[in-house]
Amino acid sequence: MVRRRVSPRDAKRMMQRMGLNMEGIPNVEEVIIRTNTKEIIVENPEVAVLDLHGQKIFQVTGQVTEKKTKQKLEFPEEDIRLVADQTGKSIEEAKQALEETEGDLARAILLLQAKN
Repeated sequence: MVRRRVSPRDAKRMMQRMGLNMEGIPNVEEVIIRTNTKEIIVENPEVAVLDLHGQKIFQVTGQVTEKKTKQKLEFPEEDIRLVADQTGKSIEEAKQALEETEGDLARAILLLQAKN
Protein backbone atom coordinates (compact mmCIF):
# COMPACT_ATOMS: atom_id res chain seq x y z
CA MET A 1 0.00 0.00 0.00
CA VAL A 2 1.51 3.30 -1.12
CA ARG A 3 0.79 6.38 0.93
CA ARG A 4 0.88 9.72 -0.75
CA ARG A 5 1.87 12.88 1.02
CA VAL A 6 -0.88 15.39 1.61
CA SER A 7 0.06 18.90 0.64
CA PRO A 8 -0.61 21.69 3.15
CA ARG A 9 -3.24 23.12 0.79
CA ASP A 10 -5.05 19.76 0.55
CA ALA A 11 -4.84 19.31 4.32
CA LYS A 12 -6.40 22.74 4.85
CA ARG A 13 -9.24 21.92 2.45
CA MET A 14 -9.91 18.60 4.18
CA MET A 15 -9.98 20.32 7.57
CA GLN A 16 -12.43 22.95 6.29
CA ARG A 17 -14.73 20.21 4.96
CA MET A 18 -14.74 18.67 8.45
CA GLY A 19 -15.57 22.02 10.04
CA LEU A 20 -12.04 22.68 11.32
CA ASN A 21 -10.21 25.96 10.94
CA MET A 22 -6.57 26.37 11.99
CA GLU A 23 -4.64 29.63 12.18
CA GLY A 24 -1.36 30.69 13.76
CA ILE A 25 -1.10 33.59 16.19
CA PRO A 26 1.80 35.84 15.15
CA ASN A 27 4.28 37.61 17.46
CA VAL A 28 3.61 35.58 20.61
CA GLU A 29 6.40 36.26 23.10
CA GLU A 30 5.56 33.94 25.98
CA VAL A 31 2.86 31.52 27.13
CA ILE A 32 2.31 30.92 30.86
CA ILE A 33 0.20 28.10 32.24
CA ARG A 34 -0.39 28.78 35.93
CA THR A 35 -1.62 26.19 38.43
CA ASN A 36 -1.90 26.51 42.19
CA THR A 37 1.52 24.87 42.67
CA LYS A 38 3.61 25.79 39.61
CA GLU A 39 3.98 27.86 36.47
CA ILE A 40 4.81 26.33 33.11
CA ILE A 41 6.49 28.95 30.93
CA VAL A 42 6.84 28.44 27.18
CA GLU A 43 9.39 30.84 25.68
CA ASN A 44 9.65 31.62 21.96
CA PRO A 45 6.35 29.81 21.37
CA GLU A 46 4.60 29.00 18.16
CA VAL A 47 0.87 29.06 18.83
CA ALA A 48 -1.80 27.64 16.56
CA VAL A 49 -5.53 27.91 17.21
CA LEU A 50 -7.79 25.16 15.96
CA ASP A 51 -11.45 26.19 15.79
CA LEU A 52 -13.72 23.16 15.90
CA HIS A 53 -17.35 24.24 15.62
CA GLY A 54 -16.82 27.21 17.96
CA GLN A 55 -14.58 25.30 20.40
CA LYS A 56 -11.02 26.69 20.40
CA ILE A 57 -8.05 24.37 20.86
CA PHE A 58 -4.60 25.89 21.35
CA GLN A 59 -1.44 24.11 20.26
CA VAL A 60 1.71 25.54 21.82
CA THR A 61 5.29 24.52 21.04
CA GLY A 62 8.52 26.07 22.29
CA GLN A 63 11.13 25.99 25.07
CA VAL A 64 9.48 24.91 28.33
CA THR A 65 10.59 25.79 31.86
CA GLU A 66 8.76 25.12 35.12
CA LYS A 67 8.91 26.89 38.42
CA LYS A 68 7.07 26.22 41.64
CA THR A 69 4.90 28.99 42.98
CA LYS A 70 4.56 29.85 46.61
CA GLN A 71 0.95 29.94 47.64
CA LYS A 72 -0.26 32.90 49.63
CA LEU A 73 -2.12 31.24 52.46
CA GLU A 74 -5.09 32.84 54.17
CA PHE A 75 -5.60 32.09 57.85
CA PRO A 76 -8.76 32.47 59.93
CA GLU A 77 -8.68 35.39 62.34
CA GLU A 78 -9.32 32.96 65.23
CA ASP A 79 -6.14 31.01 64.39
CA ILE A 80 -4.05 34.18 64.29
CA ARG A 81 -5.48 35.38 67.61
CA LEU A 82 -4.92 31.96 69.20
CA VAL A 83 -1.24 31.94 68.24
CA ALA A 84 -0.79 35.54 69.39
CA ASP A 85 -2.56 34.87 72.73
CA GLN A 86 -0.65 31.65 73.43
CA THR A 87 2.73 33.26 72.78
CA GLY A 88 2.18 36.85 73.89
CA LYS A 89 3.33 38.06 70.45
CA SER A 90 1.70 40.58 68.11
CA ILE A 91 -0.86 39.71 65.44
CA GLU A 92 1.73 40.38 62.73
CA GLU A 93 4.25 38.03 64.35
CA ALA A 94 1.54 35.37 64.65
CA LYS A 95 0.64 35.74 60.94
CA GLN A 96 4.30 35.45 59.96
CA ALA A 97 4.74 32.32 62.08
CA LEU A 98 1.64 30.74 60.52
CA GLU A 99 3.01 31.51 57.04
CA GLU A 100 6.37 29.94 57.91
CA THR A 101 4.68 26.80 59.25
CA GLU A 102 2.09 26.68 56.42
CA GLY A 103 -0.80 27.09 58.86
CA ASP A 104 0.28 24.52 61.46
CA LEU A 105 -0.93 26.08 64.74
CA ALA A 106 1.18 23.96 67.08
CA ARG A 107 4.38 24.53 65.09
CA ALA A 108 3.66 28.27 64.86
CA ILE A 109 3.25 28.50 68.64
CA LEU A 110 6.42 26.50 69.23
CA LEU A 111 8.31 28.64 66.72
CA LEU A 112 7.35 31.86 68.47
CA GLN A 113 8.02 30.42 71.93
CA ALA A 114 11.49 29.39 70.79
CA LYS A 115 12.20 33.03 69.80
CA ASN A 116 11.78 34.16 73.43
